[in-house]
Amino acid sequence: MESQEAGGAATRVIIVTGVSGSGRVSAMRVLEDLGFYCVDNLPVALAPTVARIAAEHAPPIANVALGIDARERIFFPQWPQALAELEQAGNRPEIIFLDASDEVLARRYSETRRPHPLAESGLSVADSIRRERLALAEIRERANRIIDTTTLTVHELREVMTAAVTSSAERPGMAIALVSFGYKYGHPVGLDLMFDVRFIPNPFFVPELKPMSGLDEPVRDYVMARAEAQSFVARAGELLEFLLPLYRREGKSYLTIGLGCTGGRHRSPVLARELRARLADAGYDATVRDHDISR
Repeated sequence: MESQEAGGAATRVIIVTGVSGSGRVSAMRVLEDLGFYCVDNLPVALAPTVARIAAEHAPPIANVALGIDARERIFFPQWPQALAELEQAGNRPEIIFLDASDEVLARRYSETRRPHPLAESGLSVADSIRRERLALAEIRERANRIIDTTTLTVHELREVMTAAVTSSAERPGMAIALVSFGYKYGHPVGLDLMFDVRFIPNPFFVPELKPMSGLDEPVRDYVMARAEAQSFVARAGELLEFLLPLYRREGKSYLTIGLGCTGGRHRSPVLARELRARLADAGYDATVRDHDISR
């Protein structure tokens, strides 16, 4: 590779981190399949060295992904310095932070029967998770992308990771995700915009509709028969049609929009799909994820 001073392009560096149990290893496998040179469990302080070696390699390594584990306690305090060194060398490190609900993280550790990496003698899994969140709070704030893996399958994680990486690298457009959820379970992490749709009558209280979900036609018909639901889709669509070009102009490569109802099973899945159709008519491709529909 030509030196950056001679006009060569810098190696692209993606840092993948997050709370333990949120899927970092799976995410790194996705990046490896996409052609990234991956180094997992790397001390943060060594990130500039890896980027430099990649840039000087013959042939040059264009894309590098570094997996940072919370167990690197000694090195984590050095991450601001490491990021500064990467930027000074001409790299623009991208941080992807993986997260999940405390309940799901605890269940994953219970199912695998593995101890939490930050657990100490007498410390519960819940306490370990809280301790880790505090340790990672600053790097989470710095993240370019936060991915909530609470309800994602391995295949869905692959899709989300691929969209995040390719949209950032190729800039073909902005990756838009519409996420339905239930407020009773708390809102998903990583939402850029959030709409509360609990103003629409709830199909849950209609006996024949209660066991169904927003994926069923009778529930969809019930929700969209309401004038306020149709008005919401139209007005929210207008707002997004105004905002999306502005976000793209500022270089935003992904936008996650939450739509929440009480349980995340009836109203929000319907409206997420109606809003996706509205955006499709305006020329925007959006995906829908249902965070709580199976609860």
